[in-house]
Amino acid sequence: MPPLTPEKVIAQLQSVVDPALGRVSGVSVEGGKVVFSIEIDPARGQELEPLRKKAQSAVEKMPGVTSALAILTAEKNAPPSSPAPSQPKQPLHKISQRPVAPQVMHIIAVASGKGGVGKSTVAANLAQAFVAMGKKTGLLDADIYGASQPRMMGIRRRPETDADDMIIPPTVHGMKVMSMGFFVEESAPVIWRGPMVHSAIQQLFRDVAWGELDMLVVDLPPGTGDAQLSLAQYVPLSGAVIVSTPQDVALAEAKKGLFMFQKVNVPVLGLIENMSYHLCANCGHREDIFDHGGVRLAAGALGVDFLGEIPLHADIRKAADSGTPLVALQKTHPVSELYKNIASRIWMNLPAEKTVPKAPR
Repeated sequence: MPPLTPEKVIAQLQSVVDPALGRVSGVSVEGGKVVFSIEIDPARGQELEPLRKKAQSAVEKMPGVTSALAILTAEKNAPPSSPAPSQPKQPLHKISQRPVAPQVMHIIAVASGKGGVGKSTVAANLAQAFVAMGKKTGLLDADIYGASQPRMMGIRRRPETDADDMIIPPTVHGMKVMSMGFFVEESAPVIWRGPMVHSAIQQLFRDVAWGELDMLVVDLPPGTGDAQLSLAQYVPLSGAVIVSTPQDVALAEAKKGLFMFQKVNVPVLGLIENMSYHLCANCGHREDIFDHGGVRLAAGALGVDFLGEIPLHADIRKAADSGTPLVALQKTHPVSELYKNIASRIWMNLPAEKTVPKAPR
């Protein structure tokens, strides 16, 4: 069978996507998995949802395609439309009209100012800690550029869709999990512009059948870019948790993330010091590899809660690599207890009522 290429996908879509309505771009082909976007006028987002479905279906029928994902994006130079004067123009980037996780009580973001601080591992174990508390929990991997939750959760299969074209999140380790990593090859780089990231984030919230949950933990990409701003602006967050290691360079970036959430009126529930110290497995000697206590001091200076310390421990890494977070694999492990204590503090800091959804901008 001839290899599947982006050019072949574009050719397949020529008879499906009218250039006057949209423009195919950002085609990614890895093995049999295809992801592509259709650039449209943002005023026609809801109207052109059938076009997205038709295009996705057309690609799914191509020989060699095992899965396909079509995403509507809004670009300034997209084909213009001429809406009737009596019809108000839709807000910019408002692609899906479905509500944001309507049956989810609390949505919290787990963020970091920079990569390499263990944020995704913390998010996975916190989600498992909420499960251990008896909470109906979901985990959303919103790290579009570096999805790691599929590996840490031990699941790679592509989610199914229901009769309403809603994506059904797989259930693993007692909770629902969704990630863009389910739709692209693990080794494939994701090179998307801001509007594409924005649209993908919207779909992960609006077009996924999350159902009734007490808690949805969102693993954000590091930094303060498009994904973080999209989440803060469009999703009814109950709060954000900032993860940092103790050293100064990580703390400086963590503070930027904290200030970003404060500027968009998202409550910062507290700071976590990850890789806080290392205990030798042989002799028990403690070593502060990345310094120690810096996050606690920063939390005090910034007037936010310090949620706790997580050590640098080989069992955390081994559990993540095995596809089962430590809190699920070893429920009574001392570090599992630390995660549970932090989760309890977060739960106590949450508002009693569901956060009111924000009006799209």
